Amino acid sequence: MILKPISLKFISFLSAFIIPLLVTGPFLPDLLLSILSVFFLYLCLRNNFYKFFYNNYFLVFLIFWIVCILSSLLSDDILLSLKSSLAFIRIGIFAILISFLIKQDESILKYFYIFFFLTFSILIIDGYYQYFNKYNLLGFPVGTHDRVSSFFGDELILGSYLVRLMPLFIALFVIRENKKNIEKIIFLIILILTSVLIFISGERASMLFFLIGSIFLLIFLSKFKKINFIIFLIIVSIISIILTSDSKLNDRYIKSPIESMFVDEPKHKITFFSETHDSLIRTAWNMFLDKPILGHGPKMYRKKCNDPTLMVGISPCQPHPHNFYIQLLAETGFIGFSFLAGLLIFFIYVILKHTKKYIFDGKIWLSDYKICLFAGLLITIWPITTNGNFFTNHLMILYGLQMGFFIKK
Repeated sequence: MILKPISLKFISFLSAFIIPLLVTGPFLPDLLLSILSVFFLYLCLRNNFYKFFYNNYFLVFLIFWIVCILSSLLSDDILLSLKSSLAFIRIGIFAILISFLIKQDESILKYFYIFFFLTFSILIIDGYYQYFNKYNLLGFPVGTHDRVSSFFGDELILGSYLVRLMPLFIALFVIRENKKNIEKIIFLIILILTSVLIFISGERASMLFFLIGSIFLLIFLSKFKKINFIIFLIIVSIISIILTSDSKLNDRYIKSPIESMFVDEPKHKITFFSETHDSLIRTAWNMFLDKPILGHGPKMYRKKCNDPTLMVGISPCQPHPHNFYIQLLAETGFIGFSFLAGLLIFFIYVILKHTKKYIFDGKIWLSDYKICLFAGLLITIWPITTNGNFFTNHLMILYGLQMGFFIKK
């Protein structure tokens, strides 16, 4: 024991407090995560408790971190790239801290559940208020194209925040003991309202993640299959009604994607997601071909995408190519890319093994809690979609949280 019980609970509380802090923007949650990571590393070094870092998850993460640093050192702008790759280690340390806290005192699970419950409830109230009134409770107007963003303001990531954290929220609910019927009913209502809020946020990638995660849970959750299916049907029905009555959402989810998949150039060439995304992805592919082993370095896409020898199309340069896999190919080469691809292969292997044991042996290999964690992993590693910058603070914190619960799953 390297922490006294009262200190342990305080650190657990602070760690869970990152959930609502993420709504305020990247600075405060990243600051808290960095402080907690440095503090935990100091405690481990002072007490010679290195055993917490002796696990396969952290070892793989450590090797990936070293690959990112090597890639940065070989980049055209070493300092810019190192700002991203060097700091990445704090995510792995934070994950070990979360797993340590769970092992020492499972009250952290209660703290996380409470913060999830309160944060999701507040976002639901504010998000629906903004949808119907065109501004939220603090007076923030809807975003570009009337996109609901709640307290995230100009940063249109409400749907991303909800959909990436919802599987973990469900997992924490699944393992709660002595749940009363009223708590179950309230949780289901929050689940339905959150799902619909993800839709009205207008984030197409988040909606795809929601559908993928929901179908995965419907297939693999062992308990309450009928109730889960009914809840899914209710959500789909509500979304269908909104889709037929809201022309802007209809255009965003139906009309615009279909039109953007085809361009008027020779023989209706099929593009990647949209004409803009197609240009970004093909530019990233050229970057990979230019430096296939270790890439151009983390955070370097924003600088190299203006290179006339690499650039494809006339779309404006952006900080990242909007796909994790192609970004890692461009910025960390095949070696960095192989870690994410390996994680996808690991996921497929585990799920196939779970399915085989259930079909042929009649055994449940993965608990419903673990299935929820794997649903969150699936959303993170799903390859065929658009997404944000792999190395952005917001997403890195979510990686650290998921990794922490996985290590102690």
